[in-house]
Amino acid sequence: MTDPIADMLTRIRNALMVKKDTVEIPASNMKKAIANILLNEGYVSGVEIKEGEHGEIIAVTLKYVNGKSVIGGLERVSKPGLRTYSGAKNMPKVLGGYGIAVISTSKGIMTDKQAKAQGVGGEVLCYVY
Repeated sequence: MTDPIADMLTRIRNALMVKKDTVEIPASNMKKAIANILLNEGYVSGVEIKEGEHGEIIAVTLKYVNGKSVIGGLERVSKPGLRTYSGAKNMPKVLGGYGIAVISTSKGIMTDKQAKAQGVGGEVLCYVY
């Protein structure tokens, strides 16, 4: 697999389209950090790390309000063929501040607001809105 983060986002997107309650994703430290950001920002209702047949699995419990998904869209920004970086002063705004950008910084994976507050830039992994 060349882009595991894109795979994670696609699995979540596909599960939302068929209104599944949970989606299972093969675990890595970066995927765990992204899942925890989604949980902390209120886009999903639960994240659980389980032991699977071939290693750890992240079980993400999706969140719906009145039958509609809380996540409007997931968009991969920085791809293996074209990396996208942003400085602390010019962090991207997603939907005018209503969405979040997930940034990989030297201080860990965080949202665009957290990175701007700490004054660090980094690779823009994805947009969530």
